[in-house]
Amino acid sequence: MGRKPLPDHLKVLQGTARPDRMNADAPDAPQGVSEPLEWLNTRAAELFQQVSAILDGIGLASPVDVASLALLASRLEEVEATSAVLDDLGRTYVTEGPSGQLFRPRPEIAMRNESMRHAQSLLAEFGLTPAARSKVKVGSTEQENPFAALDRI
Repeated sequence: MGRKPLPDHLKVLQGTARPDRMNADAPDAPQGVSEPLEWLNTRAAELFQQVSAILDGIGLASPVDVASLALLASRLEEVEATSAVLDDLGRTYVTEGPSGQLFRPRPEIAMRNESMRHAQSLLAEFGLTPAARSKVKVGSTEQENPFAALDRI
């Protein structure tokens, strides 16, 4: 397997767009945010709204990404929930074995690790990690001062 193909809009933002590498038949995704899916719990719906606002702020929000965004919000909520359990109960538990007490890692550690891996992967898909952002070039929004010409006189 190789790398996943980069969406055309990211190629444009990165400055690497070339006509021979662009998909002319790719569907255009509409801009805008969507509502959280019904199956998300309250906290995951809040995280959905937060991430949607971030994506909208950088111009990458689209209602067609609602399912992926819901997965991301659900995974972020799972990270929070399992972290809370680990904070309350600790990272290990004690069980009795043939030779006495055994300290074992809590199963929530593996659950949290899996949620973190999946969330990180989804964050990268949306361009919300430092490495993903470093690949995107944004044009300068700095405007020239209209009175700068007076300084040169």
